[in-house]
Amino acid sequence: MDLYEVMRTTFAAREHRREEIDDDTIYRILDNARFAPSGGNRQGWRVIIIRDDEKRNALGPLISPVMLRYRAMVVAGENPYNTIEPSSVTVEDIEDKEMPEAFLNQFTQAPVLLLILVDLKVVASMDYELDRVGVISGASIYPFAWNILLAARNEGLGGTLTTFLSAREPEVKRLFAIPDDYAVCALLPIGKPVKQLTKLRRKEVSEFATIDSFDGMQFSA
Repeated sequence: MDLYEVMRTTFAAREHRREEIDDDTIYRILDNARFAPSGGNRQGWRVIIIRDDEKRNALGPLISPVMLRYRAMVVAGENPYNTIEPSSVTVEDIEDKEMPEAFLNQFTQAPVLLLILVDLKVVASMDYELDRVGVISGASIYPFAWNILLAARNEGLGGTLTTFLSAREPEVKRLFAIPDDYAVCALLPIGKPVKQLTKLRRKEVSEFATIDSFDGMQFSA
């Protein structure tokens, strides 16, 4: 498949057919994804392939409250979990929402579940002294996670990059025996999409690229 086609058609696939994905395919995906860049080429990623049914079922109760809060923020017209604008959502607002089991199953019962971790000992967090939430550490793990999804697309599969579990990191670490110096970065549910989208909606280049300053001239073809 052409690289640009893969980039333009890799969508967030949350509904999967109940078709088993063989180990050779999973290995091939990871074998290609490992060529992602990372700071100092330290490759601090770690992948846990979740197959145990008890552990899969334990993910739902961890994800549900985080997702309920997320949905309550959306209903309130907020950008969920952002660190700039305080949320007006109350405990009552969250408790008023319900999380259908079928919706949770999209994230916990996909044919392939990959838990993505990063070794914080090898990540160069250049922004750790700034007075804001750190984002730079992600540069050494999310290109790898995205490579997994691109490779999955090339195999005719689809998935989505979810981060709900990161909010429950202590419980996740206990469940999967994860060392303290690793961070929980993403859960990737992957499988054969029920429907393959080919036309994704994204902003035009001129809407996010400017010349020489934030308020500079828009860059366009």
